[in-house]
Amino acid sequence: MANSSGLNRTGVLSRVTVAAITAALVGTTTAAVAADAPQGATAARSTLSAPSASAASAFAASSAVEHRTLQGVDGQYLYWYKPNGSGGYEGRQYDNSTWGSVKYAQQADNDGDGYADDAWVWYTNGVLGYVASESPSSTFVNVGSGWNAYNKVLSPGSLGGAAAADIIARDASGNLWLYLGYGNGKLATRVKVGTGWNAYGQIAGVGDLSGDGKADIVARDGSGILWLYKGTGDYKKPFAGRVKIGTNWGSYNLLLGVGDLDWDGNSDLLARDTAGRLYRYSGTGNAASPFKQRALIGTSGWNTYRIMF
Repeated sequence: MANSSGLNRTGVLSRVTVAAITAALVGTTTAAVAADAPQGATAARSTLSAPSASAASAFAASSAVEHRTLQGVDGQYLYWYKPNGSGGYEGRQYDNSTWGSVKYAQQADNDGDGYADDAWVWYTNGVLGYVASESPSSTFVNVGSGWNAYNKVLSPGSLGGAAAADIIARDASGNLWLYLGYGNGKLATRVKVGTGWNAYGQIAGVGDLSGDGKADIVARDGSGILWLYKGTGDYKKPFAGRVKIGTNWGSYNLLLGVGDLDWDGNSDLLARDTAGRLYRYSGTGNAASPFKQRALIGTSGWNTYRIMF
């Protein structure tokens, strides 16, 4: 088992605060590309402070899976948790207090080095932004406005077969849309890839869950049944037909793909229950039974976060 201790890697959210991102939005939202076709948005560079010593990921790089810190937003405050190398997290660390205008966020690994260095940030005003922290001067991209047309926005990895992370978004009618990513924050015009997705209260996943090298997702319906949607690598039809993989998942108010948390080479899933406990479902890489039995990694208090990513 790999061990994350002793490594030192700074994560995206310690390099770029949301305050800086918000500043970059001023005067640009009206010119942003609308949510139905948000390609071609111009990168807006903001003045950024140096990386804070407080923040971030420490991982051994892996080309097969993605590693990331766990981020949590309590009100306007952002905290992060470094993986402890044995399937859990170390104590939380404070990052900043600029997250009050953020509706949701997702991490991404667009350079394929095994680190989640980038982030999609979805604001309450409907603007979607993208932050890339790999370059010496971190870049904010105003992807577009109008994203409040969606009630779910998720980036599970590459769904269209290219190297960059893509986005799926569900609208109020339950239609599912795919936006292919270029790896720099810009997105191709959306493609409708499904209907009836309002049946699911939770949709999650990061990377390959079935062992075939393609990004997959899971979805939990109103009866507490968990379904696996295997990725196909075809952007026109990114998911195969659903397969039932679990029951009694209704006690969870959050499912979250976190990449490889237990360092065994498979992508894992976090689940938070209504009592605020946090569980790890280690991945198996087997489509017929993609998760091992759950392991309790947080005994209480996790419901304090309105956003976890």
